[in-house]
Amino acid sequence: MATEAARRGFVLRESLGRWDVKLSPYLFISPFFVVFALVGLFPLLYTGWVSVHAWDLLGGEQGWAGSGNFAFVLGQRQFWVALRNTLSIFLLSAVPQLLVATAIAAALDTNLRNKTFWRMSVLLPFVVMPVAVTLIFGSMFGERYGLVNRTLADIGLGPIRWHTDPLASHIAIATMVNFRWTGYNALILLAGMQAIPRDLYEAATIDGATWLRRFFRITVPQLRPTLIFVIITATIGGLQIFDEPRLYDQNGLGGEDQQWMTMTIYLYKLGWTQLNFGRAAAVAWLLFLVVVAIGLVNLAITRRIATSEERAT
Repeated sequence: MATEAARRGFVLRESLGRWDVKLSPYLFISPFFVVFALVGLFPLLYTGWVSVHAWDLLGGEQGWAGSGNFAFVLGQRQFWVALRNTLSIFLLSAVPQLLVATAIAAALDTNLRNKTFWRMSVLLPFVVMPVAVTLIFGSMFGERYGLVNRTLADIGLGPIRWHTDPLASHIAIATMVNFRWTGYNALILLAGMQAIPRDLYEAATIDGATWLRRFFRITVPQLRPTLIFVIITATIGGLQIFDEPRLYDQNGLGGEDQQWMTMTIYLYKLGWTQLNFGRAAAVAWLLFLVVVAIGLVNLAITRRIATSEERAT
């Protein structure tokens, strides 16, 4: 009997050990998925439910609307203007931001004195509150008494209508975004650069490769996973921009002619100004689809570039 009990105990412990090996990894990562389901997936699905209903802020659900909210939004000129402004500000901020962040990361990866000081200093703009950044830059880009136009006047150039011309306003808002996020992305890229084996650089130096050639032949290919992450996060954040255009003027509605009204501001106007949550939820889902589409395009381009490089080697 004692032998049989010992054998059963051994089998039980062995079974528990196998289950522990199989289930432990899932238990360790389960908190993330639980939190994501509560604060990410559920709001997304609930927004989809609201988007197909007539939903008033005060009265709640008013009945089934089907695709009516989407049809109304897509038929409005304001939606297409907001989409144009969003894509314009996104391109004007994301492309220069990634280029400058990569250059800063490459500079910080060299043998500089006081490396910690310089690495922490590039993160300081990210710590500043968006409200403070927008108020400061909004004053700098003032049309009559702004610092930028006064500087241009000193060198004999005409004033730029930063709050009237659509492209000028997009450049001003993109400048605010770049000021805050360039240093943050630079540190992420720097972490990726420091993970590259130094033996590759030493071998390339012995072979006579210049710094520029080492950068494009070693750093950029090895940095591809980090670049993909930064591009995806910049895409998501850039298309959901709200604080900077919202605080760019006193009204906060994207300008008198919607010169810099983004999709998030348009969503805000539908939800909190017109009190129509159904249409606002439709805009939110359309924005989600735009983010997914651009993300897939980025992924396809990245894979094509990686495949072409592998064939070339």
